[in-house]
Formats: sequence, structure tokens, C-alpha cells
Amino acid sequence: MERYLIDSNVVSNYFSDVFSEKATLFLANIIDKVPNISVMTKIEALSWKNHNIAKEKMVELFVDVSNVISLSDAVVEKCVEIRRTTKTKTPDAIIAATAIVHGFILLTSDSDFNRIPNLKRLNPFDL
Repeated sequence: MERYLIDSNVVSNYFSDVFSEKATLFLANIIDKVPNISVMTKIEALSWKNHNIAKEKMVELFVDVSNVISLSDAVVEKCVEIRRTTKTKTPDAIIAATAIVHGFILLTSDSDFNRIPNLKRLNPFDL
């Protein structure tokens, strides 16, 4: 069974209802279980200000029910390796390192992740 780590842009796009019906159903199935997010995604998602208070509360609830993967020594080491070899920004390197270390497929629409070796990813816009 595939395990997924959900990137910040997927959280934002999911709650903005911009994905196709197929992608939305795919993501809803993942979210209805226990979604996995990195601590970086938690920080980013909870930092968003939204004029739609109901949507902001939905994002907060999503984060509350998610399995938040914290930074471990292994994730930090992989993050440093990614930063040194690909010049990826630290937040993205943390998310990528979390996915790689824990064997997740990263759900993201951010093409910057394409340059990171050994990172399995899936863009919901491609579904």
C-alpha cells in the first residue's frame, strides 16, 4: 500500500477546490484516513491568513487530524544533503527529506521537487 506525504501546495489547492474530480476523490481518500504532513507543512498551513474563516478552520482541522512528521536526525541529515547537492530552499528540502527518509510518495504540484534524486512524487494535477 502506497503511503503519501502531502505538500503545502496540495493542502492549499485541495481546500480551494481547484483539482479535477478524479484528483479530489483521490486526495479525499488519503485525507479520510490519517494524512501525513511534515512539520514544515504544518507551519506553512497554519501561517496562512484567509479571509474565509470557515476555510481557515478547515485547514486547522486538517492539520489537527494529520500525522505530523517531526524533524529527526535522519531527516536533518537528508535535508542537508539535499541542500548541498541541489540548492533547494530549506522548507522544500525539509519536506523532501521527510518523504525520502520515511518512504513516502510526495503529493505536490511544485516542480522544484523534480530535481531531487530518489524522491518519489505525484502531482495531483496529473490525475
